[in-house]
Amino acid sequence: MNCSAVRVRISGQVQGVGFRPFVYNLACRLGLRGEVANSPAGVELVIEGDESGLTRFQQLLWDELPPMALIEQLNSEPVPLSYFDSFKILPSAKGEVSITATPDAAVCPDCLAELFNPSDRRYLYPFINCTNCGPRYSLIKALPYDRTNTTMSAFDLCTACLSEYNDPADRRFHAQPNACPDCGPGLSFTDEKGHFVKTGELHDESLIAAATLIRAGKIVAVKGVGGFHLICDARNADAVVRLRQQKQRPDKPFALLGLNTESLNTVVQLDDNRRQRLQAQDAPVLLCPWQKETSLDTENRDLIASGLNWCGVMLPHSPLHFLLLHQLCGRPEASDWLESEQQPLLVMTSANRSGNPLITDNQQALIELRGIADGFLLHNRDIHIRCDDSVVNGLSDSMPIVRRGRGLAPQVIQLPQSGPSVLATGAFFKNTICVTKGDKAYVSQYIGDLDNPDCCHSLSEMVNHLIQLLDVVPQQVVCDQHPDFFSSLFARQFAERHDLPLQSVQHHHAHIAAVMAEHQLSGAVLGLALDGLGLGDCDQLWGGELLRVDGRGTERTGRLSSLLLPGGDKAAAEPWRVAAGMLYQSGQSDEIDKRFHYAGVATVKQMLNQHINCPQTSSAGRLFDGVAALLGLCSINSYEAQAAMQLESAALSYVEQYGWPECEPLLSAGVATDVAADSSTIDSADMTLTELNLATLLTTLSEIEDPLYGAALFHRQFIDGLGCWVFDTVQASGINRVVLAGGCFLNQLLLRGLTEQLELNGIEVFSAGKIPCNDGGISLGQAQVALQLSLPANRQNSNY
Repeated sequence: MNCSAVRVRISGQVQGVGFRPFVYNLACRLGLRGEVANSPAGVELVIEGDESGLTRFQQLLWDELPPMALIEQLNSEPVPLSYFDSFKILPSAKGEVSITATPDAAVCPDCLAELFNPSDRRYLYPFINCTNCGPRYSLIKALPYDRTNTTMSAFDLCTACLSEYNDPADRRFHAQPNACPDCGPGLSFTDEKGHFVKTGELHDESLIAAATLIRAGKIVAVKGVGGFHLICDARNADAVVRLRQQKQRPDKPFALLGLNTESLNTVVQLDDNRRQRLQAQDAPVLLCPWQKETSLDTENRDLIASGLNWCGVMLPHSPLHFLLLHQLCGRPEASDWLESEQQPLLVMTSANRSGNPLITDNQQALIELRGIADGFLLHNRDIHIRCDDSVVNGLSDSMPIVRRGRGLAPQVIQLPQSGPSVLATGAFFKNTICVTKGDKAYVSQYIGDLDNPDCCHSLSEMVNHLIQLLDVVPQQVVCDQHPDFFSSLFARQFAERHDLPLQSVQHHHAHIAAVMAEHQLSGAVLGLALDGLGLGDCDQLWGGELLRVDGRGTERTGRLSSLLLPGGDKAAAEPWRVAAGMLYQSGQSDEIDKRFHYAGVATVKQMLNQHINCPQTSSAGRLFDGVAALLGLCSINSYEAQAAMQLESAALSYVEQYGWPECEPLLSAGVATDVAADSSTIDSADMTLTELNLATLLTTLSEIEDPLYGAALFHRQFIDGLGCWVFDTVQASGINRVVLAGGCFLNQLLLRGLTEQLELNGIEVFSAGKIPCNDGGISLGQAQVALQLSLPANRQNSNY
């Protein structure tokens, strides 16, 4: 038999995911010999045997990957025979760390089967895991990913667990969180007064106490993988109302937890794609359309997601959640209960006070959630890194990410170029940070809005953690162009402290660059950035921009015409103010009093008449707000983007029932003629502009009795107008690649409609998928711009 040998180098998510034992068992199965070891770049192996076996081996490497493994690159080369007598797993090679921790993963089917097997030694054990599932990123303190560098270092492995840990043939070989009832973490339960309930051998007392409170309509704080959740019975309207009152969250949607897709299908519409996405290892919250007839009554549906025709749903991702549902289902013994429809539906929301970061610490939970939770289901496995639930938009076939969190962070973004390490500090809202290393970007999980001191502290902590975890020394720092954001102030201080160059990137340029980074685009593109607000040139408030972006910078080629914001920032919270400004601009000031009856109406009219505190903006987000208010859908935002979401929901409802209304485009291309009160905001004479015909819009909306029809009509007109504008610009510029970015493209009607229209005209369209299109992706875009510019170390504080 002719034998040969190859050396295989593999990079990607291949450490801490059972990849070496997978290689070991595959080689042994095929009768091959050699050795495998972790390396600074991933995994390296030398393998020898007959040609057919080696070919089969490399094919099965791709076909039979462990669930958590991800191969990004595989290179093989022939080497001389070493005449190995067996296949071995070698200790990890020493050297620079160039990989990151793997994300947390939902409990796998094998562990779930053991969890409910009375003969298994981990029967009903809430912390069961293996190399294919369980906590990872939330536990890790440093790399390399060894137990001593995780919060599991507090628990010494028992003889049985240690034997599994050391056996290459075992599913728990080098599973760092490996544990069992004899050696691992345990549950406890505390009532609202801080009194502990005794924990039994199988944690029954704690689970029973939590389930009893939920059945009674109470609220329980449950410590999960990345932080605490507040949980109550979604079928109990009084419980949901009380949760909203206690958390001071009057309207913002809640997520629902069901045991399986059969249970969730009674409330939301689940096709095969949505079912598959829900059951993925990241186990996200998935936005899905409501069923026309749900197992929830109308009152409960409205309490959970008021004004929306979709709802966020999720499946249990930790053994503890399964055990809690097991209790609520009456502790069924039949083996098929996990697959059959079950009655319990739970509201799951992040355990924090409004605006604060997610709580991860037991003592902090007992203090800060007092008065909200009636009981606390705790455990003593520390969470080192908080991770909110990831959110994915299931209203779109492409299922883009809305919020990156547990199960998705950290996920590497392969960049179109390599360069010096960059620290990017992100935006003000939905903050994330990004650290680059070579040609890879590591975007953090969602941190929060930086109007909260605790979120600002979390940003600082995350910078230190990610830099240490990746063993990176940043060589440049980049931030938003707005000088007063905390993220910008932090970047400035960090750069000064470490004597690093600092640059700032315009907000909408960063939006476009983030999508370019995700799709590894280089060269020139046209970017349409639609969002709420971002600081533009000359201190203008941008939000509806058409930009030409390439590796060296950006040029603003067009924008939406200006809207007035009476009261400035207050208009974002009160969309009726935007609508009042629209009425004023179209010469219909008398309509303001007739349409709106708020205490500040007279003051707003005076501000408009005297041009006091009425900044102008090209924001598409504020346009959506104003239209929602004019249609009577939402005049006051109790959470960010409420008006825009309800406008989209109304349009969706109409389109699903009647199809798109026929209409003329609302926008038309022209030359910028509107002049702001402040001469610094006058547009250049040759800038193309989409003229928003406010008079026509308002006249049309005033004649509409059905707000659903009005919402659909506005969407159709807006999409058609944008399509004409972008197409004209493509023809004029000769650039056929268009990037759609910014928070407005969370609106799937807008994204899908505009994408289809442009693609029908032969235009290549790119949008965000792996990273959020909103400000959660800004840090990636900032880093991408900094890398493309490749500034020398002595050039600092530049704006692009």
